[in-house]
Amino acid sequence: MSRLESKVAVVIGGGSGIGAAISERFAKEGASVYATSRKVSDEEARGRQPLDPGSIQPVRADAGNLDDLAAVFEHVRAERGRIDILVLNAGISEYSVLGSITTDHFDRIFALNVRSLLFAAQGGLDLMGSGGSIVLVGSIADAVGTKGYGVYSASKAAVRSFARTWASELAPRGIRVNVVSPGPTDTAMMAATTEEVRQALTHLIPLGRLGRPDEVASAALFLASDESSFTTGAELCVDGGATQV
Repeated sequence: MSRLESKVAVVIGGGSGIGAAISERFAKEGASVYATSRKVSDEEARGRQPLDPGSIQPVRADAGNLDDLAAVFEHVRAERGRIDILVLNAGISEYSVLGSITTDHFDRIFALNVRSLLFAAQGGLDLMGSGGSIVLVGSIADAVGTKGYGVYSASKAAVRSFARTWASELAPRGIRVNVVSPGPTDTAMMAATTEEVRQALTHLIPLGRLGRPDEVASAALFLASDESSFTTGAELCVDGGATQV
């Protein structure tokens, strides 16, 4: 039996990288997946049909736009009436050391990584019932100090903190909240960093390589599924041992 059979999943930021890997893995496990992205084409947006189990429906939405997020949840409400799994993945990372951080740099990162994540969680909550699972995509940056990524790291520490608070608040409703925190992973976001940063990060990983998006998706699947039914408020690090040994 598929682990997410008949489940309805929404993946905010599900169009590329880790988000796309999560969407694909959830669909493979039997879920009907709504995957949001700013890059959904007009043709895809016009041609979307109600989902069958094991399929992915691309939904055009800017995760940083609260009106777009509200439209996503109304669309899901109209088609399915519920959300069983909500994955909040959208985020950005930019380099800037203390002394050169601008207000624009700070606002861009916290607007998407923290503000939008909070209101996406809040927006989907009315569609979730007992047995629901919220998976936040954090980062091991929440617990380490990487030169030039102080604002990004602080934003991911906020995500980790949200998981603890929301897990406590939502436990009486039977909704679990957990964080999957990737280490350095072979995605476009990692490719945008400097070679110096990539080499330095890889050197710190006991397994000696970057992670793969599908490996993070496997961890997200565990947290989303009933296999983790007694797990809430937790952080699952997928980092090759970088923060563990």
